[in-house]
Amino acid sequence: MVRELPVRLYRAFAWPVVLLAAVMVAGTAGFMYYGGPKTSALDALYMTYITIFTIGYGEVVDLQASPAGRVFNMILTTIGIGVVAYLWARLAAFIVEAHIDQLWRRKRMQEKISKLSGHYLICGVGRVGSNVLRELAATGRESVVIEPSLEALEAMAASYPGQLYLHGDGSADDMLLAAGVERATGVFAVSGDDSKNLVITLSARQLNARLRIVARCHDVRFIDKIRRVGADDIVSPDFTGGLRIASSMLRPAVVSFLDEMLRSDHGLRVEEVALPPQAAERRLSELIASDAEYIVLALRREGRWQFNPRRDSRARAGDTLVVMTTPEGRSKLEQMVAA
Repeated sequence: MVRELPVRLYRAFAWPVVLLAAVMVAGTAGFMYYGGPKTSALDALYMTYITIFTIGYGEVVDLQASPAGRVFNMILTTIGIGVVAYLWARLAAFIVEAHIDQLWRRKRMQEKISKLSGHYLICGVGRVGSNVLRELAATGRESVVIEPSLEALEAMAASYPGQLYLHGDGSADDMLLAAGVERATGVFAVSGDDSKNLVITLSARQLNARLRIVARCHDVRFIDKIRRVGADDIVSPDFTGGLRIASSMLRPAVVSFLDEMLRSDHGLRVEEVALPPQAAERRLSELIASDAEYIVLALRREGRWQFNPRRDSRARAGDTLVVMTTPEGRSKLEQMVAA
């Protein structure tokens, strides 16, 4: 990434630049000495420059009457040309290594992405997308970021060094396929452009009909269009922000509790765990064991809610459990309901 560039430049060119500066200083001093009192520092520096870079312009320091000066010039030429050649070699190596490093980084990133399954795609990692990524990371969910801005990727990588990402346009089919959209669980279309979020939604839905897609939308005129092309849910930051402001006034204790939960370092969240289609009907006491890492808050079946269900309540395929849990507790629940 860009933050590594100063370090790489220093490592590649520190010694070549020091050697070149030393040759320039030594050459300037030598020409001033052998050229006599009429030789200025600028003339000596110019003479050193055209000598070691083999430019071949006219000599401004006359060494015809100084055999020692001509010997000095030969030594300076040999050493100087060697240092300049070393500098050009380091420059060529730096360019080649940077290209190879970039290709190798992309290859390793793509290999890791190709092994993912059940992950999430975040198309756009601006202000909204970065908060989506923060929540996924806090709850232990794998994701791949697709972002066209190198600056945004640089800021993301500083906060999430191990995050998988692709540099490109999330509305392009090849980028979605490279991010594993066919094996993904969901897509967040959260770029700052409503029309682009519409195209992301359409492309993702065509590539994977089983995906859950949540899109960001500012302009209400786009809401129906984005929903028609395949979005399962659409979030308007303006509407959500207004609702949050009202809730902070009307139910401050609830908002404070939810905020504290989202800020928790332990990843405590209200989550949902769906029973798989092959699940047999069982009592909750038989389905899930009691554990301090989760609390069952509700049971949802065919659009109807059963809050605070008893342990003898029965759950079956297609039901959804709403629980307050940690990421570890969620994993335990998912394993138990799948058994």
